[in-house]
Amino acid sequence: MMFESVGNEFLAHAGEGEWGWHDMMGFGYFGWFGAVFMLLFWILIIVGIVWFIKWLVEQSSSGSKKSALEILDEKYARGEIDDEEYERRRRKLLEG
Repeated sequence: MMFESVGNEFLAHAGEGEWGWHDMMGFGYFGWFGAVFMLLFWILIIVGIVWFIKWLVEQSSSGSKKSALEILDEKYARGEIDDEEYERRRRKLLEG
């Protein structure tokens, strides 16, 4: 790419017979709009990746959670609660 200085701007030769005006900031034809759009694009990409990783972590941890009835069954099986307590808590869980 060849450049020719014309005042505050550069005339850039991009290829065979292609000359175009580019400002000194290097944002090309879109100017500041292009720079802001590019910044928003990368912010959205990063937020999307963070959200996806968070979702994956939540999915993997939710598989190990036990329901209240499963925990109650385990306590009953280990003998931590008696028949009456088990039935009372079970009815309460199923009602709510």
